[in-house]
Amino acid sequence: MDYIEALILVISFLIFLSLRVPIAYSIGLSGLLTLVVSMPFLPSVTTLAQRMATSLDSFALLAIPFFILAGQVMNRGGIAHRLIEFAKAIVGPLPGGLAFVNIIACMLFGAISGSAVAAASAIGGFMNPMMEKEGYDKSFSAAVNITSATTGLIIPPSNILIIYSLASGGVSIAALFLAGYIPGILIGLALMIVAGIYSYLKKYPTEKAVGFKMFIKRFMAAFPSLLLLVVVIGGIVAGIFTATEASAVAVIYTFVLAFAYKEITAKDISVILLETTKTTAIVMLLIATSVAMSWVMSYENIPQEISSALLAISNNPVVILIIINLILLFVGIFMDMTPAVLIFTPIFLPIVTNIGIDPVHFGIIMIMNLCIGLCTPPVGSVLFVGCGVANLSIQKVIRPLLPLFIVMLVVLVIVTYVPELSLWVPRLFGF
Repeated sequence: MDYIEALILVISFLIFLSLRVPIAYSIGLSGLLTLVVSMPFLPSVTTLAQRMATSLDSFALLAIPFFILAGQVMNRGGIAHRLIEFAKAIVGPLPGGLAFVNIIACMLFGAISGSAVAAASAIGGFMNPMMEKEGYDKSFSAAVNITSATTGLIIPPSNILIIYSLASGGVSIAALFLAGYIPGILIGLALMIVAGIYSYLKKYPTEKAVGFKMFIKRFMAAFPSLLLLVVVIGGIVAGIFTATEASAVAVIYTFVLAFAYKEITAKDISVILLETTKTTAIVMLLIATSVAMSWVMSYENIPQEISSALLAISNNPVVILIIINLILLFVGIFMDMTPAVLIFTPIFLPIVTNIGIDPVHFGIIMIMNLCIGLCTPPVGSVLFVGCGVANLSIQKVIRPLLPLFIVMLVVLVIVTYVPELSLWVPRLFGF
């Protein structure tokens, strides 16, 4: 590799971002400029266009628009309210009860919808006014909502785990889904510990304990929504259907549920489909340009050179994982999750497999890193949505976010160096 190509790629990408060029276009244009150095302009454009088109020719990618559609239906279908009521029944009279409800509801809704943005929007829209009415600090409520919303990207089903499977060259989606359970739950529990301590020190009010009959009533109200997780994940693990087929099943199930709840009507379908189309178009353009840039990097031997440079520093797995985690945390601050996974998986995966790290384990490490980036400025989409729902500026949310960031980092370190937390469940099911 000529280092000029690598410099052109990085510098042009940063220049485009600083000029506020949308990230998909920044990725595509920087990839094109890099390729032009090695071949004439017309073949460069043609090659890049071909790579973008062929990158979307994947059956597995069909799962993404279906899961996005299912998430849109859930967002409007009354599921969030039922999950919140069930979470309140679980928590009982614990210190910071409503903060716990916020976290549990985000975990459940995020896992069901597979979208951190949907969780932050739907749960935040319900919980922020409720917590403010009970005397909770508005910025603390928003911080809890923002960080807990990201757990839905680790707890399956998760679109980003499907994208990692694509970028890794075929790591089992079922294994990745199963691997996300324990790390995702650990993050939720860690956030609850911080929220509980903060609420106790601030003497926030507690929830009243509900009786057994009320608990059963709220559980039964939420049960049809929770059953979607069993249907989707159980069907994939049992081999009844693939992840793509499971996404289609999720769409049918959520539509039936939403109509049964009488929360949407036939008039709402056009709006839901339009929002799904918009989101899908954005995601697919990001995937196309990111895969094209990844190919350009491979053509210029950039991943191989980075791999050699890292292994020259050390071949100790502990050291290598520290370096990769730091890089991914930095990348997550400035880059959206989808392109980050597609661009950096081909770079780092050969390195970690060379030192004996399981690709499934590394996938969870990568997603956990980038989830933290979703909560940080300047690109953090969940941060912006959470602040928008709470009607707060980012500056007011940063302070209560810091202790939540710290525990997320602690869990990341634990999951990084205790592989069984990610691999035990997949191995239990034979993956």
